[in-house]
Amino acid sequence: MSDYNYLLVERRDRIAVVTVNRPDKLNALNAATVDEIGRAFRALAADESVGGILLTGAGEKAFVAGADIAELATMGPISGVRVSRQGQDIFRAIEKSPKPVIGVVNGFALGGGLELALACHFRIASEKARFGLPEVKLGIIPGYGGTIRLPRLVGRGRALEMILTGEMIDAQEAYRIGLVNRVAPQGEALAEAERLMQKILANGPVALALALEAVDSGMNSTMDDALVLESNLFGLLAATEDMREGMQAFLEKRRAAFRGS
Repeated sequence: MSDYNYLLVERRDRIAVVTVNRPDKLNALNAATVDEIGRAFRALAADESVGGILLTGAGEKAFVAGADIAELATMGPISGVRVSRQGQDIFRAIEKSPKPVIGVVNGFALGGGLELALACHFRIASEKARFGLPEVKLGIIPGYGGTIRLPRLVGRGRALEMILTGEMIDAQEAYRIGLVNRVAPQGEALAEAERLMQKILANGPVALALALEAVDSGMNSTMDDALVLESNLFGLLAATEDMREGMQAFLEKRRAAFRGS
């Protein structure tokens, strides 16, 4: 994966680390960067050597400080819809990844950057991270899913306060309202995310994928439909070798050796 201009992709111990690499622009998202993120996640989803993905930004100043305003300033109505849909589609693919994705927020996560972090399955922040959706200050609204994902995560009232004021919150406030799962000391968020991902990847990979599917689909379904899907996925796992291995390992008081089948 050396053919990216704005991303770095590394693999270690079944974990892929995807780094948005435009530090001179505070890792702002131009159209080419968004496209590369989509390509990278499609490739990693198909890579059997990768079990989970960490998404972060280069340097300690910013995760992603927003969209590239110079590009957005040239939008017309039709191109504006196209820009929004491109980002929405790519961020939705991250959200629907069958492999767990942790956003590692090491600095500013603003506008499209916060929306990118929201598309991850959950988030770990450094203590100096800052979060916000300042689009209304530019006369626009979030266009990459922020108006949908943020209320579902932190509640309507808190989300509307962030969206309508455009003001930033710090890492501790983000933790308090449930926007991030953990806060780590500055410079240690990526290591904390790696440790957490290793704990996750010790579990059955098929079960992880179906748990992600059950939660994602359940959030967008009625309770009755979600329960039907959950029971179907639960039953589907009973046909896997991983279930046999996991239960046998429990009974034999040993660590399970999952194969993903």
